[in-house]
Amino acid sequence: MYPDLTRRLEQLTGTAVRDTQPLGSQHGIGHFRVLLTDGRMVFVKAAGPSMAVSRSAGGLVGRVAGGSGAAGLAAEANGLRWLAEADAIPVPEVLGCADGVLAISWVAQEQPSRGSAEAFGRDLASLHGADPGRLGAPWPGFIAGLPLGNSGGESWPQWYARQRLLPFARRARDASLLDAADVRLVEAVADRLPELAGPAERTSRIHGDCWSGNVLWSGGRGWLIDPAAHGGHRETDLAMLALFGAPSLDRVMAAYQDRAPLADGWRARVPLHQLHPLLVHVCLFGAAYREAMLGAARAALSGRAGRGPARRS
Repeated sequence: MYPDLTRRLEQLTGTAVRDTQPLGSQHGIGHFRVLLTDGRMVFVKAAGPSMAVSRSAGGLVGRVAGGSGAAGLAAEANGLRWLAEADAIPVPEVLGCADGVLAISWVAQEQPSRGSAEAFGRDLASLHGADPGRLGAPWPGFIAGLPLGNSGGESWPQWYARQRLLPFARRARDASLLDAADVRLVEAVADRLPELAGPAERTSRIHGDCWSGNVLWSGGRGWLIDPAAHGGHRETDLAMLALFGAPSLDRVMAAYQDRAPLADGWRARVPLHQLHPLLVHVCLFGAAYREAMLGAARAALSGRAGRGPARRS
């Protein structure tokens, strides 16, 4: 049914394909469950219009969000390998990535438990403790199909303003999703970031898009998938977990704090770290996220802890 995908996957893995099942699409990337003849189950992402399949009965229907294609899959593969290097938290094994096809090991999912939530908090703290080398990453970044700046340099507050907040605010303005006043509010946050960011911290190795949908529960632990991985601020991952809600988040946070206590005032900084993912969502999904983004910007400026979890589209 997918002869081109089968051919490319067999070249990547060196193993013949026994069966291919489409799982839907997201951001213009087709998702597949593939059984190889050696018995391995593989999760495959494939770029290109012919791969952007859909499931009519309540399944996923992707929207193209910037045409990342093969470059976005390469960034994902780089991120998974880079997170795995820390040997701190489980991630799927990258079996191969080339020519717009990414193959990773299949993760059999289970319901999260109290113990797995606590293990995930400890594992995430260990990941954040691994030296990333620098801010950003040595490959072009993507998040949900949108280009993501990864160059290094300055302090984290300056970096966050220049690489995360301002590019997405201006992208949304240029697409008529935000008006000039909205962008000025984001620019006000960017201007005050040195005072809003809290105590200076060493750069952490972070997932970068750590919402609950990118955490799979298997074998009593939380596995990370779909990273926008880079050297950044550890509070970013934790704020993203809170943005759309995560199972047993209180237990995750308690275990994290036991392993690596957060700096005073971290709760008040949650909206600051949620501002970037909310800007991404404005760019992806439009006005539905505008008010949540503006609320996060105002809360960041005022030092308030912000509202509860938003709803993910």
